[in-house]
Amino acid sequence: MSTPSPYIVGRIPKLPPKYALIVMPLLMSGMMSGIICMVNLVRALGWSRAALAAWPGTWLLAWAVAFPTVLLVIPVVKRITGRLVRLA
Repeated sequence: MSTPSPYIVGRIPKLPPKYALIVMPLLMSGMMSGIICMVNLVRALGWSRAALAAWPGTWLLAWAVAFPTVLLVIPVVKRITGRLVRLA
């Protein structure tokens, strides 16, 4: 089995572990807002060029709202999860 590379791509090093607290919500909010925007646009406009053309702008606006929202609600979600799930 090979050892994982210390680089993301080329000679760009991976970020230190402390950045996981920002990178994970950034990626999750981006993916979720992109998927939800596409679903809503297709539902409203159907599979069309108009939906595909509107998606990037709609997604970026949604992501601009989703990312800070995720950062704000993560502590609340962790507390609720701790009350519902036996973590150890």
